Amino acid sequence: MINLLPPEEKKELLWEQKRRIIIILCFLLLFFLICLTLILFSAEIYLKTQVDIQKTFLAEVQKEYNQPEIQSLQEQIKATNSILTKLSSFYQKKIYFTEVLERISKTLPEGTYLTNLSTVFSSNILKVSLSGFVPTRETLFEFKKNLEKEESFKEIFFPSANWVKPANIDFFISFEIAIKN
Repeated sequence: MINLLPPEEKKELLWEQKRRIIIILCFLLLFFLICLTLILFSAEIYLKTQVDIQKTFLAEVQKEYNQPEIQSLQEQIKATNSILTKLSSFYQKKIYFTEVLERISKTLPEGTYLTNLSTVFSSNILKVSLSGFVPTRETLFEFKKNLEKEESFKEIFFPSANWVKPANIDFFISFEIAIKN
């Protein structure tokens, strides 16, 4: 189609067409902004209602939590936890005396017997004191060698009074055992 309109009319038609496009775009932008505002407003209302619901739940839970039965139950739980912590600590530091006695008995030579055994535990060290009877000085020397061979026995002490008599010796020995936790 041929346009026979003068150039001024053509410019005016072109301007009118651009103006319509701008108006349509402004309406679309305005529509988009209104929709976005409505969506955000509805999201705000939804979130406020959810917050209010959670506040009421929290208030109910706090009421339940502050009941005297719950408070007394919590105190009992705290006391029981304290006792269990102390028991756990005690059992972690336990010493198996049967193992200690077994190691000592393995070192005793033939004809030797013990009359007294005492132990003191302090800071992961078990201090052991033994007294007993050996028939001869050689047996006592063998006993000393056996104790020194045992790796877990440290600081072995034989008083010089043990070596005075040649036979029928009442002896005393002390040593330490490192305890592993």
